Amino acid sequence: MRSEGVYSSSLSTWRRQREAADLAALAPQKRGPKPDPHRAEALHIAQLTRERDRLKSELDKARLVIEVQKKASVEF
Repeated sequence: MRSEGVYSSSLSTWRRQREAADLAALAPQKRGPKPDPHRAEALHIAQLTRERDRLKSELDKARLVIEVQKKASVEF
């Protein structure tokens, strides 16, 4: 084996690598497509945008009510 450049340390290293690969191959793996981190971020941004729009709408309604109340109090 030495004439081919193969030493016992190389054999033991190869054996350890093979055993590690066997264990890794037997480990349970998640099935299905991998989650896209950019998609999760885009969904979060979309949710925040919808919430912002809803809050702006509520604020506009509240301001309108306040203006009407101001005008009504000035008239009396």
